[in-house]
Amino acid sequence: MAAPIAALLPAQRPPADGDAVSVLPTLFVPEACQWLSTTAGRVALEGYSWMQAVHWVAGSGLYRPRRHRSHGPRALGPTTVRVAQELAQLSPCRPGIEYLVRRTGLSERTVEYHLGMLREAGLLAYIVRGTRIRGAAAQASEFALIVPPEFDAALGIRTVLRDETAQECTRAVCGIAEAGRELMAKLAKKAARKVRKPRTKSGSKASVKSVRRNADQGAVTAVSGEVRCTPMQVGTSAIFSAGAAYSPPEDKLASGEAKSPTPRKSTKRAGGRRKQNKVGRRYQLAKELVQELDWLRGCSVPRIAWVARDVADAGWTVTDVRGWLHLRGEVTRVRRGSGLLAVLLANAENVLDTPAKRTEAVDQWRGAQEAARRYRIEQVRARTERYDGDWTGPTSHRVQQEVAAAFAKVREVPISGRAAAGAEGLVIYSEPMPTASGMEGLNDAEIAETRNDARQRLMMGDTSPITVAVDTLGRETAEQLYGPALVRRGLQLAHGARSSLMTYGSR
Repeated sequence: MAAPIAALLPAQRPPADGDAVSVLPTLFVPEACQWLSTTAGRVALEGYSWMQAVHWVAGSGLYRPRRHRSHGPRALGPTTVRVAQELAQLSPCRPGIEYLVRRTGLSERTVEYHLGMLREAGLLAYIVRGTRIRGAAAQASEFALIVPPEFDAALGIRTVLRDETAQECTRAVCGIAEAGRELMAKLAKKAARKVRKPRTKSGSKASVKSVRRNADQGAVTAVSGEVRCTPMQVGTSAIFSAGAAYSPPEDKLASGEAKSPTPRKSTKRAGGRRKQNKVGRRYQLAKELVQELDWLRGCSVPRIAWVARDVADAGWTVTDVRGWLHLRGEVTRVRRGSGLLAVLLANAENVLDTPAKRTEAVDQWRGAQEAARRYRIEQVRARTERYDGDWTGPTSHRVQQEVAAAFAKVREVPISGRAAAGAEGLVIYSEPMPTASGMEGLNDAEIAETRNDARQRLMMGDTSPITVAVDTLGRETAEQLYGPALVRRGLQLAHGARSSLMTYGSR
């Protein structure tokens, strides 16, 4: 039974030169092979073993970026190892660019560079590539931690595929050559350490130089090359060349009155905001102009900042600009706001070259604004009094005669045997008016004048002559007197006036 079981197990993959460490060519993985389904490496089971491969690639110098660019990193160095350490702690490995920027302190472009270098070196492979769709939330890419085959060949690591139906990237380690054990132990120590950000202070220049020298030689170690102190100085006899540390007197320890011999200089202003430079002042003035001037609404702030650059550099405020625009004249029609502003502000900084001149222009503008405000108030007050006050008679003698004649005709219309109220007071005739029947007693001139009067009143919204005639004389007699069209229109308006859907008014 042993033979059939042994036949089911796949054969082990021996190293290229037996137990010897082989010499490898330059390491580079094209973009088409940077996916989990197309990679030639194997998936690392955990981040520790993957960091061994990362340190080996960084120290071997086999990988060189082949992208033809004028900037960016030229080789795998300590910064790439720092990014890899953050990736090794993620499970699943789905880092966002903002997350890596926050964790490493690098810029977005730098993080993208080093992620691309890890993929080109065969250390990362896409499982799912991130998407960035307009209007939707961005999806981060998910990576698989890959150990390149060059690493296995260089250290003499033997792998085996335990399931014939599985992918090649699921190979498992089953042994290592004797020649590669010592190097593997060194890589294990490097993988256990954490690469820190290099210090730029003068006291650590030597350590930074040593890190750069080791990076040029292909060795990636911890950044700090100084002797690390042990708590309470137990078990160490290191002597620091930086000199003795400053210790305050005993009488000042509890009071907190001791000050540092080298106090830090604060770069913040007293108000909490930085002082604006020339470009900042231009943009601030442009933003205020776009907000306050109606004919600049919708204009681009950078374009307005460029147009108003001269007055902004001269120290003008938005109030000074409005005072100058008042002197140039009011704007009635605007087709292009930025172009008009450029014409109006031409040579303004030379005309109003002193603060006193600008203050005088601002005072004139504010005086004009106050005068316009008072004029608007008077207009609104006069219109309100004219519309809401009592009716006043016309001042023209001719119009007064026509009004008197119109009132006289209204009085002559019988309303249930009594006369209507006059303009001076309520006049009631004791003698009953004779009941009119038909159109008898009226000539053509009187009928035409009556129709013209009713038509004018109808245009003003007054339908009383027509409605009174219909109520007293009947529909037929009213149509003979005013005409069918005029009577129909008057009744329609009278009916609409009683509806809540229509509103009539006169001015």
